[in-house]
Amino acid sequence: MCLIVFDWQPAASEESGRALLTLSANRDEFLRRDAEPMHWWNDAPGVLAGRDLAGGGTWLGVSRDGRFAALTNYRAPGDMKPNAPTRGTLVSNFLAGEREAPLDYLQNVAREGHRYNGFNLLCGDLTRRELGWYGNRADAPPALLDAGVHGLSNSLLNTPWPKLVAQREALCDLIHADERPSLDVLIDTLRDPRIANDEHLPSTGISIERERVLSAAFIETPDYATRSTTALRVKPFARGLSLEIKERSDDDGSHRIVRPGEFERAFAFEIEA
Repeated sequence: MCLIVFDWQPAASEESGRALLTLSANRDEFLRRDAEPMHWWNDAPGVLAGRDLAGGGTWLGVSRDGRFAALTNYRAPGDMKPNAPTRGTLVSNFLAGEREAPLDYLQNVAREGHRYNGFNLLCGDLTRRELGWYGNRADAPPALLDAGVHGLSNSLLNTPWPKLVAQREALCDLIHADERPSLDVLIDTLRDPRIANDEHLPSTGISIERERVLSAAFIETPDYATRSTTALRVKPFARGLSLEIKERSDDDGSHRIVRPGEFERAFAFEIEA
């Protein structure tokens, strides 16, 4: 993923009307890199996620027992290790492996963080009501997140890049108007092609022309683009949690890319406490 905005409310209850987690995310990737859209994995039946066919991992997913994880790359073109391990397995290992508390898993990842190219990793156990973050380019250890609206792009958590600020504010506005906005509205809001003004662009070591096109929430270039948008909502109810997730993708699973992507998959299930 390259842009994630989310509202995390660990104290949410059925009576409060708030969702435990409301999230929307864009996956930006090279068009030549094949991936499978969101599905239940055959080799890890409890995992629901897309799959990167080059590295075998994923960018965002959930599990039947209430785990959640997502990853963004950290943009640092001058600090790329060509033989670094694939970052997508950091997500899939959390979802498919032996169940660990999010902070324990992130601390284990941090011990090997230097081996990877730059990343941000979100890991949550929704039944524990714990959501943690670790960035391997941050001068801070892994930590559990406080309640509130947060954002991740290709820098550290809540770094105020224009698209992150705009989409975080847009999510706040949506929730203010409707505590449980529809997944379609969350997806449509994140698919914003507007480019930031030059004076607001970050300087990450790429050309100003590239900074411009990457400043849009929804990216469209001949070789690199927003490949999918995912919306997720987790709500508390009497017996546990209900989870709804929807993905809009440019690939129906046959690797025939259609731009902009309009193929949709949606899933819903309950997680018992």
